[in-house]
Amino acid sequence: MAAAKADKPAYTRILLKLSGEALAGKQGFGVDLKILQNLAADIKEIYDLGVEIAIVVGGGNIFRGMQASESGMDRASADYMGMLATVMNALAMQDALEKSGVFTRVQSAIEMQEVAEPYIRRRAERHLEKNRVVIFAAGTGNPFFTTDTAAALRACEIGANVLLKATKVDGIYDADPVKNPKAKMFKELTYIDVLNKGLKVMDSTAISLCMDHALPIIVFNMSTRGTMKDVVMGKKVGTLILPNK
Repeated sequence: MAAAKADKPAYTRILLKLSGEALAGKQGFGVDLKILQNLAADIKEIYDLGVEIAIVVGGGNIFRGMQASESGMDRASADYMGMLATVMNALAMQDALEKSGVFTRVQSAIEMQEVAEPYIRRRAERHLEKNRVVIFAAGTGNPFFTTDTAAALRACEIGANVLLKATKVDGIYDADPVKNPKAKMFKELTYIDVLNKGLKVMDSTAISLCMDHALPIIVFNMSTRGTMKDVVMGKKVGTLILPNK
């Protein structure tokens, strides 16, 4: 993990992955505005440190392509619908951030110029250099790939120092901590550990992509205010996934 001085962040360019389900809160669907506002406040904290921030948001709070496919819908059509759901979440995140005083741009892998820029890597990097938060929408623009894979891909493309995965639990456990109070949390894992143990933190394509580029992943609890800043400052929070020992 990158070393940091007491007053300087450990990571200077990050990719933050947010699940759509996390935005829904207890209501289970749509966007909980209170959660969105809290997230925006946490992101503003690290934005004010000078950290360059890119975000990938899922769409599971609006539409889940995999579930629709399992119910009989054509998989490609279902995945495209899921991509459109991520654009809605990206626009909601943009609104919350800009109301917090954070400059943003939404870039979509599917062209829709009335609401978002098309995804262009060099333009995204320029926005980051100009201290704008870039929100990547519509996944990779291709069916059969998850937003986890999109997050890993975009993180590698923009040269992020770390991929931060915000969840509703404190890190990666050996069992579901909600169902099993004796579940053990891992403080540190390798990519191979995650794949061999079948841990459901991210899909295998995303993990393999991070492994190929030695991109560290930190899984942490987005529900606890201030945790995002602790992670960026290099404190030992959540679960860290690193190259093989």
